[in-house]
Amino acid sequence: MTGAVVIDIDTESAVPAFEQLRTQLADMIRSGALETGTRLPSIRQLASDLGLAPGTVARAFRELESDALVTSRVRHGTVVAPARHTASQSRSQVEEAARGFALAARRLGLSDQDALEAVRVQLGRIAT
Repeated sequence: MTGAVVIDIDTESAVPAFEQLRTQLADMIRSGALETGTRLPSIRQLASDLGLAPGTVARAFRELESDALVTSRVRHGTVVAPARHTASQSRSQVEEAARGFALAARRLGLSDQDALEAVRVQLGRIAT
């Protein structure tokens, strides 16, 4: 991983450390901050760097692998997998983004009509 990547584990959080790690790495992979082929530190190294138990890091890596975000091979380590989006994964990501947008629209006091129009405008600006 590059030096610019920062992982922050909040030991006081109700969210388990493995889930914090999994979420942060997944977000970095999906955003492109960690590119396909990027080799992640070993479980032992990352555990030591973050002050976590190796089993905690291993669990996060297993879950990332089950989500097809990374691949792990003995003696080759864990690397960021090529992006593979199934229709359900794509829909899920769009729904997650839509939820974030909807929450922001509500916070800003936009009407449903104004919020939907904002989406229509942006979709119209993006070439297909």
